Amino acid sequence: MGGLSSMKNKWILVTGATSGFGRAIAERFAAEGNNLIITGRRGERLEAIKTDFERKYRVQVVAKTFDVRNPEEVKLFASFLEENNLVPDVLVNNAGLAAGKNKIQDGNLDDWEQMIDTNIKGLLYITRAILPSMIKRNSGHVFSIGSVAGHIVYPEGNVYNATKFAVKALNEAINLDLMGTAIRCCSIDPGAAETEFSLVRFKGDEGKAAGVYKGYEALNAADIADALWYVANTPAHVNITNLVIYPTAQRSVYVWDKK
Repeated sequence: MGGLSSMKNKWILVTGATSGFGRAIAERFAAEGNNLIITGRRGERLEAIKTDFERKYRVQVVAKTFDVRNPEEVKLFASFLEENNLVPDVLVNNAGLAAGKNKIQDGNLDDWEQMIDTNIKGLLYITRAILPSMIKRNSGHVFSIGSVAGHIVYPEGNVYNATKFAVKALNEAINLDLMGTAIRCCSIDPGAAETEFSLVRFKGDEGKAAGVYKGYEALNAADIADALWYVANTPAHVNITNLVIYPTAQRSVYVWDKK
């Protein structure tokens, strides 16, 4: 029977681990004595995190730089894991982004492609590549980082909303497809959280990004890491399939208490 500190010496795979939720989730598990497989597109930052966590937490860290949008690179990554007999105990599909905030009629096609290819197809490529080895061993936990944007559509969210609705649907589908195995599956869906998210969405405009979080205390990356840690450590007969987390000042996509 698992407790809230039962997970140790496991292998945790986190995509998009160079910042934000991904980095915080990886650090939370490493701090508890688990080994990491971290991926991302920013190689120098990924290697710096590897060095930092290995020194700080005395765990093994495997860092692989590639883009989850590229199916061939994902296949090479999966082959590397297989060759080294690395089967993740926890898979965290974290890589994702929002790009732009235009109405459909003013939409930027490059933004659309980037969001669809990363948030939906990237999640599918990684899950398809990793799940067979987890099923063969018949143990593990699959997480996807969704969003409240996958529950309620908001103005100018359109394609980002659509990708997060897809994450919610795919999480439910994975749960169904894993029936008969011991593998559990959960989507963690945050509300407003202060990470690089808005900076990416507004193409590096720091003023616009900061404005999103004015007047209230937003969630932070460590809050999401704590939630995921909790779910991962529930007893084996407990399957929390969806966890929606808002900051206290936000009660829905539309209801806020901003000072």
